[in-house]
Amino acid sequence: MKKAKELEKLRKELPIWQHKPDIRWALRHNDVLLLNGETGSGKSTQTPQFLITEPWFKKQTVKIKNKEGREEDVSVGGVIAVTEPRRVAAITLAKRVAAEMGSPLAKGIESGQVGYSVRFDSIIPKGMKIKYLTEGMLLQEMLRDPHLRQYSAIVIDEIHERSIDVDLVAGFLRQLVHGDKKGRGGVPLKVVVMSATLDLGGLEAFFSNLETRSKYEPVAVVYVKGRQHKVRVYYDVKPSTDYLQNMLQTILKLHTTEPLPGDILAFLTGQEEIETLQGQLEHYAGILAKTVPRMKVMPLYGALPAQAQQDAFEKVKEPFTRKIVLATNIAETSVTVSGVHFVVDCGKSKVKQYRSRLGMESLLSKPISKVSAIQRAGRAGRETEGKCYRIYTEEDFAKLEADEKPEILRSDVIEAVLKMKARGVDDVLNFPLMDSPDIRAMEIALLQLHVMGALDEEGKLTDTGKKMATYPLPAAYGRVIIAAAESDCLLEAIDIISCLTSDSEIFLQPKSEEDQETTETLRAAIKNPRGDILTYLTTMQHYAAENTDRNDWCAKRLISIRAMKMAMMIRKQLRQTCFQQKLLKEMPPPDPQPFEEISFAKGETILKTFLKAFATRTAVLGAGGYLTTQGRNEIVIHPSSVLYGRKVEAIMFLDNVYTAKNYAKKVSAIQANWIVEALEM
Repeated sequence: MKKAKELEKLRKELPIWQHKPDIRWALRHNDVLLLNGETGSGKSTQTPQFLITEPWFKKQTVKIKNKEGREEDVSVGGVIAVTEPRRVAAITLAKRVAAEMGSPLAKGIESGQVGYSVRFDSIIPKGMKIKYLTEGMLLQEMLRDPHLRQYSAIVIDEIHERSIDVDLVAGFLRQLVHGDKKGRGGVPLKVVVMSATLDLGGLEAFFSNLETRSKYEPVAVVYVKGRQHKVRVYYDVKPSTDYLQNMLQTILKLHTTEPLPGDILAFLTGQEEIETLQGQLEHYAGILAKTVPRMKVMPLYGALPAQAQQDAFEKVKEPFTRKIVLATNIAETSVTVSGVHFVVDCGKSKVKQYRSRLGMESLLSKPISKVSAIQRAGRAGRETEGKCYRIYTEEDFAKLEADEKPEILRSDVIEAVLKMKARGVDDVLNFPLMDSPDIRAMEIALLQLHVMGALDEEGKLTDTGKKMATYPLPAAYGRVIIAAAESDCLLEAIDIISCLTSDSEIFLQPKSEEDQETTETLRAAIKNPRGDILTYLTTMQHYAAENTDRNDWCAKRLISIRAMKMAMMIRKQLRQTCFQQKLLKEMPPPDPQPFEEISFAKGETILKTFLKAFATRTAVLGAGGYLTTQGRNEIVIHPSSVLYGRKVEAIMFLDNVYTAKNYAKKVSAIQANWIVEALEM
């Protein structure tokens, strides 16, 4: 308990501490509180702790009518849920709050006051009062319990990030707050919406119950200033032709000229750039003079395992060492990266963009917004005065959009529509969203779900659609699972999908021509000439059959050990789910099992099964190259594909990226007549 007592002193120094009475009073008199807490105010850790002693928080036993119309006693409340946009924030914040409360938080503990739930990882102790979880996990819980009876309050953190999931969560909570509350036995659900940057006017209008506003004001608003030190901002004098090289030089100059303490946080667009820059910095680290501090380069992106992400947030322990964190926009808001005095910002991030002309979604590198640029710079001033180096000109900053476009307005909305339908929303076009997507985008999503068999002629969810919604997978992969069960290739489909949905790429890229040749030779046994889908299958089957040293097997073939371990976890969960749904008659025997090559006919069955969900992601070879069947657009096979450089009658691709060209990724060779058959089904 000593640590909790020590931490209490730090808690009282946080800007939000003096607003404790305001926050409590607001929720005693209102069901919704909008809290604008600037970065560094302490809102994410303190707000739930302020509320667990409130009278309305206590668990209550109420009478609720069941489906048969009989009354039964049901428990409501006693837990506060805090949603986070990313798993790293949910886990890190849960650990911090547990420490502040003097409560244990570790695997195997029987009781505790704090828990968390993220994909493939959760600690839910007995007696839990505060639970941190990702927005997606809360949506999954709503499938089982649409009234969220376990909770007294839901705290939505970082709503300004405006992911599709957080927009859906907000819409469902608005309905619960202003509904008849019969499903909760009349007990109101309290909702706290927290933002670091967003103008709260729009949120206030969204959550207000306009019909009764003349009698009762249901939304309270509290503003909390952040704890922010001065940050001096420096711009490039002229536009950079190679911003990665410019970032390398800026980081090396800071490292060799600025005194310790003072860590560096650099923002890049993705894993590939981070790994490239990490390799370059580690090369220079080995040749620096002994008088210069040592360099500890740490990556930080969503696909890293939880512990590796956690390590980047911690203070550096080694003496005479500077931590250099290379991050995506994962480090923009929420948890503080300790020790940072310097920020280097490339001014770009990768975002999903639905390209209506192509009829598909692409991952594009785009300039960030002014709000994001300010958030990034602010990271240098969380603990002391800092400096931010923007690898773009002041004129470029002036041209940036004021704010990010919400994900729901720039993405394929098929997942959002399926989630709404699965949670009982018949009229998705009129579901309360803070920003409604283009009607055409919604209609396309409804049509795609109908083609997949998830919706019937009237737009109602079918049994297939209900099953698809229960998988922790994109809709298309859920459809593949169901089709595979009907075609007797379910275990093979699970193996493939487990690789496809792992947090990062399975196949690593060789760094030299010599590595390329060695890797090609060792990968020959797992490459399938019919494309990437069957290559993923062979890879998983060889890996699972390996009974000596799986890590060594991966290392020799330049296969990501981390990605394969994650794929094995997904495989285990999908097998269990399919067994529970009676799609599998029995659980397969445990690994390792001897490798057996699939027959040519079985391979054809697997590809046709995937085609049931990806019939619109196909292209046919013409005189000038491949043309997509939907939209008749030119598309080329990406160099990372097994089929790169080959010409086949037709291809199916599961993914695409748009850079200088429109590239097809995760490509398989198919027959053109299969496409017609799949579209006519």
